[in-house]
Amino acid sequence: MSQGIVTVSYIIATILFILALGGLSNQETARRGNWYGIIGMTIALLATILGVVERHFEILLVALLIGGSIGLVLARRVQMTQMPELVAVLHSLVGAAAVAVGYASFMDPTKHFDLPIELTIHDIETYVGILIGAVTFSGSVIAFGKLSGRIGGSPLTIPGRHWFNLGLLVGAIYFGYQFVVQSAAGNGLEPLIIMTVIALLFGIHMVMAIGGADMPVVVSMLNSYSGWAAAATGFMLGNDLLIVTGALVGSSGAILSYIMCRAMNRKFLAVIAGGFGTGGGKTVSSGDGEDQGEVLPVDSQETAALLAGAKEVMIIPGYGMAVAQAQHTVYEITKVLRARKINVRFGIHPVAGRMPGHMNVLLAEAKVPYDIVFEMDEINEDFPNVDVSVVIGANDIVNPSALTDPDSPIAGMPVLECWKGTTSIVLKRSMATGYAGVQNPLFFEENTRMLFGDAKETLDEVLKAL
Repeated sequence: MSQGIVTVSYIIATILFILALGGLSNQETARRGNWYGIIGMTIALLATILGVVERHFEILLVALLIGGSIGLVLARRVQMTQMPELVAVLHSLVGAAAVAVGYASFMDPTKHFDLPIELTIHDIETYVGILIGAVTFSGSVIAFGKLSGRIGGSPLTIPGRHWFNLGLLVGAIYFGYQFVVQSAAGNGLEPLIIMTVIALLFGIHMVMAIGGADMPVVVSMLNSYSGWAAAATGFMLGNDLLIVTGALVGSSGAILSYIMCRAMNRKFLAVIAGGFGTGGGKTVSSGDGEDQGEVLPVDSQETAALLAGAKEVMIIPGYGMAVAQAQHTVYEITKVLRARKINVRFGIHPVAGRMPGHMNVLLAEAKVPYDIVFEMDEINEDFPNVDVSVVIGANDIVNPSALTDPDSPIAGMPVLECWKGTTSIVLKRSMATGYAGVQNPLFFEENTRMLFGDAKETLDEVLKAL
């Protein structure tokens, strides 16, 4: 394949990747956006294999078969509730690939540069690529552990942690200088290895210091890092498509991180410095501070009666719905209510779940119509007109203390104001707190009813009663 055909193929793939990002920005066009991405990646792979690779095709074919088989198995086996940790694992693979390519590029015995400045530029590209890749790899592994419950969600706070991070940064810069100097003399492997260890430590400490409530920001942040790692790899290999694709992923991930921070009223640097969240979900008791009153329990029959008698129903899903895999039952209830001319809508908080768009994906899987799914900003003013709000496994995103308690860890965070409606029904297994580890006054409101138990089981009973 000629270089001209490869270039044209890369341009077409780039356009398809941009269209994919555009499609994924909206639920109605997300499936089309996925196909744009698939076609673009297929074109990119074929153009690279047929036009760039010169030898060892048998090794490449084996690698493609192994990677493709693993991806296919994961796609078929991983539950929707496990998507956040799967995304984290995929980010770690991008980081690991950047590190591997960086070392391979540095130790390539066939590389040749006519001018010393060309070698210096290449060394800087290699160093930065390995640095970002190592941070992405170790940070994503820790994020996977937290999202999957293998590591506690509590933020790790060590004495002088900011000075520790500063020391790691200074060390990375110093060894970067040493790497460039020694590489010009034909060495440089030792400072490169030391920097890689520093970067791995930084990635581990950075994510360990972030609390469970900030994990949606972490997922989008690591997404951005993986993009920049890919872009750095493109510079190392001189591959324009990889540079552009990495920049698209990196910039879109950075924008998404900003949106997540704004939705939580958090500053990005504050998240990186160490977020809030216990992750343990402690149980509220009278010894946990001021007594907030008594909760009013409700059973499935009473819940069905409240829903049947309503005209406006708002469903607010949270991570508890994902864990219980109750989204299909939720849709069945929605169909029954809508058949009775009851207006049912879904209110989605930007950080509900464990990654951006988590609830939207679950509802789409259950075939919930897109036109009744609304973002928080679109429906928050409608709650005074809502007869029944059903909160399914959500906690911090419906916590009134975010607006009323300036000393709360989530103070200032925009929330879904369901307590302004006539009745709120909260589905929870227990009175445990959410990821932010703070009590929720909503549970003790006079117009709140608590429906305890597994969300799937209790909603099945509600559906049966309806």
